[in-house]
Amino acid sequence: MDLKFTKIIKGLHWTTVSSERVLLAIIGIATCLAAAQYLFSMFIAREITLADLFLLFIYAEIIGMVGVFYSTNRIPVTLPIIIAITALCRLIIMQGKDTDALMLVGEASAILILSISAYIMSLKDKLSVEKDKTSSKEDNI
Repeated sequence: MDLKFTKIIKGLHWTTVSSERVLLAIIGIATCLAAAQYLFSMFIAREITLADLFLLFIYAEIIGMVGVFYSTNRIPVTLPIIIAITALCRLIIMQGKDTDALMLVGEASAILILSISAYIMSLKDKLSVEKDKTSSKEDNI
């Protein structure tokens, strides 16, 4: 019974992989469309603000994240963290000078926490790469 269940699970694995690829392709296309719409609205308004540039940067990071998935078949955790940091920076810029100080401290604290976690995750990724190199060298011996 266990062997049969394992075969069913392995047989259905392609659905997960295919669904993930299709959804990420849709996200990539939708992001390109959203960026084009936003660029058009900036052109019509004849004004480019710092918040606009941050939003375009977020779009570029999302497209980059989709591209990384298609080239490596995995999404590094640091990319969504960086997107969140950029979104928080954009939020701070858009709020203006009359924002509640505690709200600003909270948002800045969230950026600090996300930055620390991105750094920790980058160290983990470096260790994983070194571990893969070590194990491949041992396999060749």
